[in-house]
Amino acid sequence: MRMSNGVEFALHSCVTLSQSRKPVPAARLAELHGTPPAYTAKHLQALSRAGIVRSTAGHVGGYTLTRPASAISALDVVRAIDGDEPAYRCAEIRQRGPLGIPAERCSRPCAIARAMAAAQETWSQALAQISIADLAAGIDADSDGAAMADVRRWLATTGD
Repeated sequence: MRMSNGVEFALHSCVTLSQSRKPVPAARLAELHGTPPAYTAKHLQALSRAGIVRSTAGHVGGYTLTRPASAISALDVVRAIDGDEPAYRCAEIRQRGPLGIPAERCSRPCAIARAMAAAQETWSQALAQISIADLAAGIDADSDGAAMADVRRWLATTGD
């Protein structure tokens, strides 16, 4: 399944937000992740529309998660950024061409559509089982426990 680059940014942003007790300005997230501010704002707005983050206006404003990181799945974030359309869409090719099957004989999806639907379901279930908290823990484990402490320290020293 192909996902947009925005999914990676959004997942990293949610992990970062999970480490902050205060709102994090979009400009800080853009700085931390090395992304253009407009790109950052676009994806934060998508996360906001999906109810994953909320924005707070004002001098101490920024973005926060709307619920605990353990209650936000990677699938929630993927759907917020890329939508929930399946990766595969059957065009009923089996009904076309010189050997096309009449529609009345196509009472169920073909083997190809069934296989693709099963793959989509497996992929979705796997992402639904991974929370933002799980990702933060995994990132921390990959860095011998330093990554999330570094993020918290960076947030604290840059206006968090």
